Amino acid sequence: MRRQWETEDLIDQWTLHTEERALLGNKTGATRLGFAVLLKYFQRTGRFPEHKNEVPGIVITYLATQVDVDAAAYLQYDWQGRTIEYHRAQIRAALGFREASVADGETMSQWLAEHVLPHEHQEDMVRQSCYQHFRLQHLEPPKPDRITRIIRSAYRSFETRLYEATVGSIDERARAALDALLVEASPPEGDQVIDEEPVTLHTLRMDPGQVGVETVLKEVAKLQQIRALGLPKDLFSHLSPKVLRSYRQRASAEAPSHLRAHPEAIRYTLLAALCWQRNQEITDSLVDLLIQLVHRIGVRAERKVEEVYVAELKRVIGKESILYHIADAAVKQPDGLVRDVVFPVASETLLQDLIKEYESKGPVFRRQVHLVMRSSYRSHYRRILPHLLDVLEFRCNNELYQPIIRAVTLVKDYVHSPRQYYPEEELVPIKDIVKAKWRDLVVERDEDGTEKVNRINYEVCLLQALRDKVRSKEIWVVGANRYQNPDLDLPPDFEQQRTDYYEALKQPTEATHFVEQVRTTLQQALRSLDAAMPRLSPKVKILTRRNGWIHLSPLEAQPEPTNLARLKLDVAREWPMTSLLDMLKETDLQVGFTDLFTSISQREILPRETLQKRVLLCLYGLGTNTGLKRLVNADPGTTYQDLRYARSRYIHKEQLRNAIGQVANAIFAARKAEIWGKEQRRARPTRRNLEPGTKTCLLSGISATGGLGLWCTGTWRRNRPVFTLR
Repeated sequence: MRRQWETEDLIDQWTLHTEERALLGNKTGATRLGFAVLLKYFQRTGRFPEHKNEVPGIVITYLATQVDVDAAAYLQYDWQGRTIEYHRAQIRAALGFREASVADGETMSQWLAEHVLPHEHQEDMVRQSCYQHFRLQHLEPPKPDRITRIIRSAYRSFETRLYEATVGSIDERARAALDALLVEASPPEGDQVIDEEPVTLHTLRMDPGQVGVETVLKEVAKLQQIRALGLPKDLFSHLSPKVLRSYRQRASAEAPSHLRAHPEAIRYTLLAALCWQRNQEITDSLVDLLIQLVHRIGVRAERKVEEVYVAELKRVIGKESILYHIADAAVKQPDGLVRDVVFPVASETLLQDLIKEYESKGPVFRRQVHLVMRSSYRSHYRRILPHLLDVLEFRCNNELYQPIIRAVTLVKDYVHSPRQYYPEEELVPIKDIVKAKWRDLVVERDEDGTEKVNRINYEVCLLQALRDKVRSKEIWVVGANRYQNPDLDLPPDFEQQRTDYYEALKQPTEATHFVEQVRTTLQQALRSLDAAMPRLSPKVKILTRRNGWIHLSPLEAQPEPTNLARLKLDVAREWPMTSLLDMLKETDLQVGFTDLFTSISQREILPRETLQKRVLLCLYGLGTNTGLKRLVNADPGTTYQDLRYARSRYIHKEQLRNAIGQVANAIFAARKAEIWGKEQRRARPTRRNLEPGTKTCLLSGISATGGLGLWCTGTWRRNRPVFTLR
């Protein structure tokens, strides 16, 4: 239970009503106050507190004022004995509850296995669901140890059913293919040459490398290998991605020899979970690679053409004056030769420079860029197109973008054809695929006026259009996760529980109300900015370019805290030559952040002290880039395999985030203003990891008296941010 309560929350949730005051009867002193605490606590949580300190002091004080008892009397309330048992029985009877029996515990275990564990495996969340269900059933939950046994029993029941159902859904061919993944590839004998690298468990675990044709072909081979397993499409449809990820992590962390040692049911379930999620991840990575490759083709073509033009280009100054002299000379001598009339006024070299400058800005430049793109695509990148079209299936829910889907089908039908143009009888979609500036390059005309669609140029335009639509999820990919059907992004029961979801998100159900809220927030932020600008004029400027960019000058260094130098000297005197590993260990002793690193399995065998040392060594090795092998000698009883085991099973992204948050909160809590000085909130842009050219930053805390929260967009130029209101 949270320790801090606002006055409104205390009044709303901890006020004794008339019928509740009647239950107090003739109780006095500590008994009266203790009964009131038990009653309101049970009403709010559905269970009694385990000890006195579980109830916040501010709550006890508020209840004490209502029952006219000194708050200090709460310490005299007997927490064990017949009195508290009688009080609990009286509260249960008044609220219509009863104690949970052994049969109720078994029923709860079955309920957890059927309704909670398919969607959540985090023990705190499962325990919370358990308490909530007991409360809905008007049952007082048993002791925490008993709750733990109920949850563990539910875990065993759930996993047993999952293993049996998975093995029953996989045929013999798929089992043999899964077992083949655990066989290490043997090196070729003699002069034997292997055309394709066999796909093993190690290669399936690997993420794609640098963007390129070879990377795409390797990812396609892995995806085809996974799909060749023949796993049912609905094998894990009843599990949430978060739960399925826990089994996938177990398969990723264990060596092939350890997986082979598992019983068949466990082995096939873990491998199937790994392949199931890798199928989605590889599909997403292929879409990412396609997007990046199309972007690379265009960027490289523009860069290459720009280099040629810049090398040859000479900027011509005074074009209006040159045009005037040419026009004046032509009017005076309309029948004269160009060489005799125009060249004396504007030399041939000058006119050639004018032509090149115009071409570098006009349609000739765009045409040259497209030709370079076409050449690069045809000679190198086009060989991946058949493989991508074989494994990626594009779909669309909007009729407006169906022409792109038909265009993909058309390209797939003729991808192996040697024809330069599509047949005249084929209906080739042009709208929303071929941009107007490329139309003349894609649709060519014969001497008789017949239009023909150039296949290579059309494929380049289609890939560009496909890239834009896939990024916005207007077109989605079958079998993907991030690029899946956008209709699946919502919960299955969204329409039935639409109001509940909006309440959980604290958003209005009406679009007009939502837009009005956003407009009001933006107007208030702009008014705050306008009011703060006079005080910020030396540091912040509103530019006239592009409808008003916000320019922030670099921040000046804050003065060093007065006592910082003394603190450094005292620390160096008290702890000379303190290593980073010692500081990490001391931080854990005070904060206990290693407790957040739990196993991806459901049980832990290692003693916590042993695991603590290994996790600290792994964090030090990874954080300093020292590596795990060099840290083996730091602890005589620890081997390299032990550190690898701790790294693979206990250190993951979510746990690292939680540990960093806990350490940061402890630092802020321990920070003393008399040493470090008071915190000064200043306007400071935050650089985010987004695509080059456009950054998203938060401008907060403009003034010391009133803060300003305003989202801006801008670009970074020479390490100086330039922002514009969004």
